[in-house]
Amino acid sequence: MKKLRTLVLFSLLALTTVLCACTDDKAKNTDSITIGIAQDIDESLDPHKMVAAGTKEIFFNVFEGLVKPDSDGNIVPAVAQSVEVSEDKLSYTFKLRDGIKFHDGKAVTIEDLEYSINKFAGRSGSEPVSSAFSNITEVNVVSNDTIEIKLEKPDSAFLSYLASVEAAIIPKNNADPDNVCIGTGPYKYVSRTPLQNVVFEKFDDYWGEGGNIKNVTFKICTNPDTIAMELEGGTLDMCIHLTKGQKNELANSDFKIYEGTMNLVQALYLNHDFEPFKDIYVRKAMNYVVSSEEVMDFVSDGYGTKIGTSIYPNFGKYYDETLSSVYDYDLEAAKECMAQSAYPDGFNMTITVPSNYDQHVDTAQVLKNELAQIGINAEIQKVDWDTWISDVYLGRKYESTVIGVDAANLSANALLSRFTSDASDNFTNYSNLSYDEAYKAAVDSFTDEDATANYKKCASILNSDAANVYIQDLPDFVALNKAFEGYTFYPLYVMDLTKIKAVK
Repeated sequence: MKKLRTLVLFSLLALTTVLCACTDDKAKNTDSITIGIAQDIDESLDPHKMVAAGTKEIFFNVFEGLVKPDSDGNIVPAVAQSVEVSEDKLSYTFKLRDGIKFHDGKAVTIEDLEYSINKFAGRSGSEPVSSAFSNITEVNVVSNDTIEIKLEKPDSAFLSYLASVEAAIIPKNNADPDNVCIGTGPYKYVSRTPLQNVVFEKFDDYWGEGGNIKNVTFKICTNPDTIAMELEGGTLDMCIHLTKGQKNELANSDFKIYEGTMNLVQALYLNHDFEPFKDIYVRKAMNYVVSSEEVMDFVSDGYGTKIGTSIYPNFGKYYDETLSSVYDYDLEAAKECMAQSAYPDGFNMTITVPSNYDQHVDTAQVLKNELAQIGINAEIQKVDWDTWISDVYLGRKYESTVIGVDAANLSANALLSRFTSDASDNFTNYSNLSYDEAYKAAVDSFTDEDATANYKKCASILNSDAANVYIQDLPDFVALNKAFEGYTFYPLYVMDLTKIKAVK
């Protein structure tokens, strides 16, 4: 009996030791977090060349501009500690933040600012990363901590343009920014394994309130069917942009589900070089026969916000809610438009969709069924993300696609510039002289009120012209292990790692 009691006591002691060890391990593991993302990052690590929204979303933590957005959409100082704007709004003078460092430990200098601004503005032999920066006429070093940017014409949204990853400040002496990644943000880039992961590490010399988690690994999860299993199995601590199915599978698990919006304009984007889509009656028919409500019910259990143009609700003053009801589902109106078109009996078309985004694949399936009601036979072509970027976005070799378009900053320009006839990123090949004129008037406006009115006119033209089949601003479901807390949604398509911390 004594021997039995001894064995029991020994077993209890061993179990206690194991439990304590597990508890200690869990506490230690909160120094690291693994986050699931749906796509690999862009090939280039140069922020001025980044294309994919998902790449810019996570590199928001690595790169900073002279200013940056906060979670309320305000533009706040970043690499620059202050800015002065001239009365005529043609001169912006920035003072470099004292003591700020790059991730390689070197101090940020005024020469780095001059180099970076000239680079992303296209003043160093390359194209500007955004047409908005072609407005820059001079970049002048005033002193060893002050730089001036002069504009050809006033632009009330200019600071918003500077608050994006595309306008990041990088070292002048980095000879290979495509492969050597050096920024000033709260996290620094460590490594990447293509199609597997991207690794960041907390930057201890960050000038501001830095991150709470030391090591961050982004795991590339191109198979959406395994996401819930990986979260439940502990392979992932967090996953962004969950589908309704993935969210529902985790409803009673160790994960908290954060609900917000993706800040994307999801639409069936039409290549206007494809002959049937040149016909406005065809485009209007497609808009009338597609039910945003049916898409949202199928894709996200009714979550989402119906939209009618290329502006989503978080854009506040630029958003016109009335446009979302212009093409309410109306089968008879759709049939009448088809009857007036050059294709009264319908036609065949292809919807090319990236296979790693279930929300877009599911949306395409709903659209296929709806378009069939007016004789349009849509074939769904699923492609990998790299193919979508090369063939659809860059190559424009497609007929239609379902995707969500993001904004790099909180200016209407970020969402509307791509539809001007000569825009390099006009992947839909849309061309409308009235739109071009309204857009130019917006950019040339001296007051914010005039600019806003003209940008809203642009959005209205896209709607009346049925430029694309606009559907929704997608809901965003984020799963975060309850060992962590603090995930915060922004009014932009970005992820702020500094908000996430271990639960104490």
